[in-house]
Amino acid sequence: MALPASPPARVFAELLPAPAPAPVPVGGSGPPATSKREVHVSGSAELSAGPDRARVSLRLSSRKGAAGEARSSVARRLEYIAQTARQRGVPEENMTVMEDFSRVEDTYQMEAEVCITFSDFGKMQDVCNLLTEKLGASVTISPPHFYHSPEAADALRRQVCVAAVGNTRRKAQEVCRLFGLSLGKPSLIREEETKEWGGHVERHLSNSSDSLTLQERIQNATGYASCRVFAVFEIKGKENRRNKLL
Repeated sequence: MALPASPPARVFAELLPAPAPAPVPVGGSGPPATSKREVHVSGSAELSAGPDRARVSLRLSSRKGAAGEARSSVARRLEYIAQTARQRGVPEENMTVMEDFSRVEDTYQMEAEVCITFSDFGKMQDVCNLLTEKLGASVTISPPHFYHSPEAADALRRQVCVAAVGNTRRKAQEVCRLFGLSLGKPSLIREEETKEWGGHVERHLSNSSDSLTLQERIQNATGYASCRVFAVFEIKGKENRRNKLL
């Protein structure tokens, strides 16, 4: 049976020797100019981040023979929901309410939906548990939708890029130490590829099953990012013994 072809070798570092010294111009003075030696290295990193936001939707309705009764029934529960959230530190701007009032046959129907955004998942559970206990079947609480805020997504992109640069520098140091050389300053750092996958963002609602646990929902909303960079470092020469001990 024929063996599969071997994958092509991948060069992760390249040591470029210094070229021969350039001749000194006639009548010139001083040492001849030389080019610096360099090490070319590629490196990568992969990081993940759990969601930092959760949105919960609460629906409630009332159907009464009198319009005022339908409105007041929903209004009392809306005020209790808002008060419960405020007492647990949820800012007013993190709560939105939409109402719909209609006539159904000989009755009046008032419907409302409250969306609350949480940055503290422990507080979210406390609020939902208390509302379920106090309001019972008069309110329907949807499973939380977890997602990343724009700030959290940007932070993950920065962190994975910095991590890739750090890995690349450490790789260059190890290459230099292998030859008894000392790593100098970078002359080039280039981000070559960045990928993101997994997780949910605010504008994409989750369609996952209601049977998932909170931990499973958080895991499904975890975001991942990878970054590959290319860097060129100067080689300063023989490695200092003191630095080698460090």
